[in-house]
Amino acid sequence: MKLTETRSDMQGRITSVSGDDHFMNRITSIGITEGTTFQTVRNDKKMPVLIYLRETLISLNRADAERIEVTSK
Repeated sequence: MKLTETRSDMQGRITSVSGDDHFMNRITSIGITEGTTFQTVRNDKKMPVLIYLRETLISLNRADAERIEVTSK
């Protein structure tokens, strides 16, 4: 499932991240890599997705979150 399809308080693991080189450099520099565990803090429609990962709260716009595949724990 895509990160935008997760629900609040869901815990999971990032399975894949896809995009161009610029996107990959930007997203991996903030710690979003395959195999990383996360918790969805907030996922309201038409709002950024808030996730907690590596002891950091991260806000992702919905277009970026669509490129991230996850599985639930």
